[in-house]
Amino acid sequence: MIAYHEAGHAILGTLLPYTEPVHKVTIIPRGRALGLTQSLPKEDKHILPKTYWLDQIVVAMGGFIAEEFKFGVTSTGSSNDIQQASNIARKMVCEWGMSEKLGTVNYSGDQANVFIGRDMGHSSKYYSEEFAAMIDKEVREIIQTCLNKGRDLVRKNASKFEGLAKALLAKETISHDELMTIVHPANEEGTKKNRKKQ
Repeated sequence: MIAYHEAGHAILGTLLPYTEPVHKVTIIPRGRALGLTQSLPKEDKHILPKTYWLDQIVVAMGGFIAEEFKFGVTSTGSSNDIQQASNIARKMVCEWGMSEKLGTVNYSGDQANVFIGRDMGHSSKYYSEEFAAMIDKEVREIIQTCLNKGRDLVRKNASKFEGLAKALLAKETISHDELMTIVHPANEEGTKKNRKKQ
């Protein structure tokens, strides 16, 4: 299951347009992680758009999507991935103004200004339970949209997904170049032809 889990992260990280390049994928256990998909940024980025964060959620949920697609069930191996995706989605809604429904207001409670409730030693949450439910709903909708996008991509690229998982089972570690050969074979072939001409 680990090979398919990591293949899910890796293939989505390679197919989506706003992700960092996948450096390598491995199913060799390291610490608490049973496998790892490592991405390295091309350059330092300090301002990241909404499209970037949405793709990050899709990639984070890649292992969950892969297990569901291949086995029809999911495992506890997706626990940290779900937490990561949830944290990103909640920051998008509560801190970064990336929710059209809730607007460009910071709902995190980390405010420079002092609110009356907090100043009096009350709860740091300065919005109603009803509004908290709206935030939760928006977070769920973001994650669900990203899940659907990831499921669609894995389904449309099932043969590449399967090929990557089998390559991981055989080699345990797949490099960036090997990954690109599996996911973008036509592009890789074109690159080889160009090298020969040179």
